[in-house]
Amino acid sequence: MTILYYDCFSGISGDMNLGAMIDLGVDPAWLKAELVKLNLPGWELVAEKDQRHGIHGTKVTIVQTIHEHAHRHLTDIEKIINGSSLSNMVKETAIKIFRVIGNAEAKVHNIPVEKIHFHEVGAIDSIIDIVGAAICFHHLRPDAVVVSPVELGGGFVKCAHGIMPVPAPATAEIAKNLTVRYNGVGFEATTPTGAAILSVFTSTSTEINLPLRVLKTGYGVGHKEDPEVPNLLRVSLAETDYHAPARHEALLIECNIDDMNPELYSHISDRLFTAGAADVYLTEIIMKKGRPGIILSVICEKGIETAIRETIFRETTTIGVRTSAFQKSTLGRKSVEIETEFGKVTFKLSFYGGKIVSAKPESDQCREIALSHGLPLREVMTRLARVAPDKEIDD
Repeated sequence: MTILYYDCFSGISGDMNLGAMIDLGVDPAWLKAELVKLNLPGWELVAEKDQRHGIHGTKVTIVQTIHEHAHRHLTDIEKIINGSSLSNMVKETAIKIFRVIGNAEAKVHNIPVEKIHFHEVGAIDSIIDIVGAAICFHHLRPDAVVVSPVELGGGFVKCAHGIMPVPAPATAEIAKNLTVRYNGVGFEATTPTGAAILSVFTSTSTEINLPLRVLKTGYGVGHKEDPEVPNLLRVSLAETDYHAPARHEALLIECNIDDMNPELYSHISDRLFTAGAADVYLTEIIMKKGRPGIILSVICEKGIETAIRETIFRETTTIGVRTSAFQKSTLGRKSVEIETEFGKVTFKLSFYGGKIVSAKPESDQCREIALSHGLPLREVMTRLARVAPDKEIDD
């Protein structure tokens, strides 16, 4: 089992994360080539060696080569990402990070997420930071990401809404899902982008106590200077034989509906997934006076419940929802590419106790193969199942 361990003793920003990834071994030339697939002009990624307090690492600077006044909405950013030739997994991860930021901003400003103007986070450099983070994450393919307590910093920061205390409001909202520290340094140590990256990647936010074999450590050099604490992000790639299901807190948000056109449920489900839901499902019930009805159930991570509830109230006829917290356990997972008769296909592997318990080809790729080869989808899935990794082999 491969672990990516983030040691955020001096916080995290988008550029520090990219620096750490490159320092871990991600080829900057390859990363730039992947980012070009965004078809987004006006930027250059500069990766150079630097040091803080004598500790050397990689500093990344995204240089904007054209001046823009773009205040993009979430839909604008999603169009850029979905219109690219990046892999579906990278697209999904990048959009999820943007949605975490968008939902936090929506809650802070008490407006629908669709109306949020992305100021700093909608700029070219932030788009490159976030999409680059998703590219590096899927390139390294960790089974789990563990994060130390995250230093948020102190003092004040200048942003589009004026002078704000550290952490910035959006950072504070996103960081509710993390274990944090304050005032270890006198500047903004963790940005909304950095907090959102951790929020999406993280399996566990705690002091690490797993038995690890550290394979490599990388340092992302920040752009701040502090006389006491080096402005660095330390990320380690490690292995462990521990394969227990990851556990974390999640929310179940539900409502009963008996007076709505059933044709709306597909649209509502799509809107809930756009808002960040992990799962949406419907259950048939019999309500009072013998009326048939539906329970709309939504599973989501803590921190986005406001956006989920708002979507339910806006899109359905319900007049009330109920929310309950529960502990969610998930198997260790990994995506691998396997050469098949149809070319390279991505398989999703699930592990328990160090063994593969499930190996499934990506459904989107199966559909693409079926259409391009003129085959029934079930036949494609059956033929791919024959080359799936053995469920009894060691990881």
